[in-house]
Amino acid sequence: MATAFMTELEAVNMCLAAIGESPVNTLQNSGLADVASARAKLTEFSRTVQSTGWAFNTEHGFPLTRAADGTITAPLNVLKVSIDRRVSAAQVAQRGQRIYDKKNHTYVFTEDLKADVVFFLDWDELPQTARQYIAVCAARSFQATAFTSDTIDKLTENDELKALVALKDAEGDNGEYNMFYDSYSVAEAWIRPDTALLYNGSSA
Repeated sequence: MATAFMTELEAVNMCLAAIGESPVNTLQNSGLADVASARAKLTEFSRTVQSTGWAFNTEHGFPLTRAADGTITAPLNVLKVSIDRRVSAAQVAQRGQRIYDKKNHTYVFTEDLKADVVFFLDWDELPQTARQYIAVCAARSFQATAFTSDTIDKLTENDELKALVALKDAEGDNGEYNMFYDSYSVAEAWIRPDTALLYNGSSA
């Protein structure tokens, strides 16, 4: 039975179709190098897209609790940590998974923190609009490594742009942005057209 959400298998088959390869029925033990490459490409673009920080993978006021030695280690699936300077005087940097106190030049904190945290979500946790955009970006990049066709490039670029528009529409519906909570720079970056077409850096 078809589902409303694109599966990882469907996304991989989109990448395979972009280079003229036949679809596969499973991702398990396929033994095909192209399948492994397509999955790696999906992970690459999923990480890139999610690093921006969207309503679906960002949590505000997330508690960062100190260990017994005073250090703070972010969860393994955290992509980005930022402290709201309007509510905290802490000046921190994420170094790997550890949080560094830039003001006092130490990894040891005297109090727990709360931060805006961007998480890296598994494929099955992503909303459909994010899956579609990531899959199209990955397929376009995957195609570029195999061969070049001006006709296909134009079609996939158009698909990529439409997928980005759908993702941003969903973000507008679910993000609950307002002038008191989100900075102008975040809002400006969210609507910039040049965040599209990630695989080659071109603008819409």
